[in-house]
This record gives sequence, C-alpha cells and structure tokens, in this order.
Amino acid sequence: MIWTIVITALLSILLTFIGMNFALPEKKLQHKLSRLYGMSDPQFSREMGVMLGPAVTTGNRIESLNNGDEIFPAMLEAIHTAQKTITFETYIYWTGEIGRQFAEALAERAQAGVRVQVLLDWVGSLKMDDDLLDLIEKNGVHVYRYRPLRWYHLNRLNNRTHRKLLVVDGKIAFTGGVGIADQWLGNAENEDYWRDIHFRMEGPVVSQVQAAFNDNWIKATGEVLHGENFFPAQEEQGETSAHMFISSPAGGSENMQLMYMLAITAAEKSIDLQAVYFVPDELITKALLAAVERGVHVRIMVPGKHIDQQMVRFVSKALWGDFLKKGVEIYIFEPTMMHNKMLIIDQRMVSVGSTNFDMRSFHLNDEASLNIYDTDFAKATTRIFEQDIDRCRHYDYAMWHKRPFRQKVLEKIFLPFKSQL
Repeated sequence: MIWTIVITALLSILLTFIGMNFALPEKKLQHKLSRLYGMSDPQFSREMGVMLGPAVTTGNRIESLNNGDEIFPAMLEAIHTAQKTITFETYIYWTGEIGRQFAEALAERAQAGVRVQVLLDWVGSLKMDDDLLDLIEKNGVHVYRYRPLRWYHLNRLNNRTHRKLLVVDGKIAFTGGVGIADQWLGNAENEDYWRDIHFRMEGPVVSQVQAAFNDNWIKATGEVLHGENFFPAQEEQGETSAHMFISSPAGGSENMQLMYMLAITAAEKSIDLQAVYFVPDELITKALLAAVERGVHVRIMVPGKHIDQQMVRFVSKALWGDFLKKGVEIYIFEPTMMHNKMLIIDQRMVSVGSTNFDMRSFHLNDEASLNIYDTDFAKATTRIFEQDIDRCRHYDYAMWHKRPFRQKVLEKIFLPFKSQL
C-alpha cells in the first residue's frame, strides 16, 4: 500500500514536470497593437530603442554573408585571429567536416592562450560525437551544454537556446541562422546544401552581442564574463545603426514577438519575410493582414519539399488561406532547404538572427535577433531576397484551395501541435 502511494506520487510529479514543458509561458501580449506611427517616423526607432531592450547603436559596419561558402570561412578567419577571448553559442553542432574544422580552430586558439568559452544546446548538439568534445575540452576550451538531461531541468527541457552567436576579442561578432553542420556547406547549389544567411559585425553593437552570450552563460555556469577582454571600448567602424534583441521564457519571451509586431504595424510600403518555419499566431496574423489592408506589399518566402520538419510544412500551409485571399504573395523555395530567418520592412529595417516566425521562437526558445536600420543596407538585402525569389515557385490561392485531400487531413491532424513547432 505504501509503495503504491509512493509510486503514484512519483509518477504524478514526473507527469507534472513533463506537462510544464508543453505549457506556454504566461502570455502578456494579448491585444492587437494600435498603429500610431509609420516606419519613417522617428517615434518608431525611439520606441524600438527604449521600450524593448538595448538602445540603437550607431557607427557599425555590418556585412551579409550568404551560404556556407561565405559564412564559414569568415567565421573561421575571425576565430584564427583571436588574441584574447572567443565566446561561441549555437543550437546545432553536429559531427562532420565543418564541425571538425571549428573544433580544431577553437582548440588551437585555446592552446595559444586565448580564453575560449563555448555554449552548446544539449538537444541541438546530440549529434556531436564525443571525440570532438574531447578535442576542444582537452585543449582548454570551456564547454558547457545548455540544459542537459538532469532531474532539475525536467520542467525546462522544452526550453532550448536557439541562439547563434560568435564574438571574437569583443570586437567582431556574427549572428544569423547557421548551425555547425555539413548541411550548411556549399552555396545552396543542390538539395544537399542549405540556403542560409549570416551577418558579420564590427562596432558598438558587438558589445550587445557579447551581452547576449553572457545572458545564457550565466544561466549555464553562474559565471559572469566581464572586463576589457570581453567588453573593450568600441570605436565607430561604419555608418550603420543597429541593436541586438534577445528573448527567453525566463526573462521576457514576449519581447521578440512584440518587436515583430511593432515593426509590422509600422510598415508603410513593403514587408519581405523569409521564414523557414512560418507558423504565426493570431496576433501576428492580424498584424500582417492589417498591413495588406492599408496597402503594404507583403511577400513571404518559405521552404518547399526540402524541409527538415515536415509537420511544420503541413501546419504552415493550413494557415495560408487568409493570407493568399487578402493578397499576400507566397513564394516556395525549391532547390534546397531554405533556412533563412529574415524580415525587411520598407527597405529601411532588416531583422535577422535565430528567431523563427513561429510560436516556439516567440514563447519557448532563447532567441537573438539583430535589427539593422540602414536604407542602403536594406536595399542591398532586398536584392538578395529577390535573387532568392528567382529560385522560387509562386503559390496562389487557387493552388491552395485545390491542394490534395490527404494534405488537408494531415493539416487538421497536426494543427493542434502548432504551439510546439
């Protein structure tokens, strides 16, 4: 009798912990935003810089890097030049050619006396073999897994760090959508190599990227990284204004969603969105449709059959009807997996980073996105977007309405799980 009570109590506790992983954090953003100003109004940048987090910095130089052929050499070059510190956080780190190149580069710098800190998400790095971990750890790299399988993490196992951050000497930083795996090699030339974009930064915004890394390093280790080696005095490196947004369930998961809501609500002319996982909630849906109704040209690019999460594909397509009916243009990227996470508003603002356009990123993951306010940069990024359109198939309402019955059934089956996608 006593053992039955004990076992029942333990199972109840375990089920409670498991259930907590599937519950969304308390939702504070519940109402559609009123449109009080446009993107060109100084009030927009003023509120983006004070209401949600870090101030907008000036004097930055930011470079867009496309696909592994440009991204990985730039990141590895920066690592090889490190003299004092390297801080590196990523969701995906898998064993393979590029995984070994990064491990060897990090190990070599640690052996040379550089202080190297690496934070890997436990789930995202499950495909990383022990020999790579041993290589970097034995050479002096400080490696931690974010929320590994421990009893005291059972209620947070569904809350992962999805951030992709690299900072070298507190002076050079990278962020975007790329993980460390061979799928990101190449130039998206075929289905074996994914399409993605990453940004390289110099200037004051780098300190905000370092602070974003520090946020999760403290959670994982209890250690605060500070001092001149991590946060050196920053000189102006260019003319671009930018700031780094972060969000997490523990410290304001609604911030990223609110940032997107403010930007979409302020749009006056155009919204261009590349979203590998496009599963918007009701609030974002209403904001996008309201933008269309006031004459904003909205283009959304999503992956086609080449996608690593087929359930997302079905759930996403189930939501397209109202968008297509109201005039949103949807483009399906066909050559390979399109992993971009990029938003361009009015050719004035670009937002790129780890954040997906779905409820998991808005409510469950730790995310980081870089916002850039520069007309020339936004126009150049729009040209990149339109080059990707050339590799897409345009999808219209008639195609959506005539989609196969089997697909509609699968959409109905998977739709209730959209909060976890």
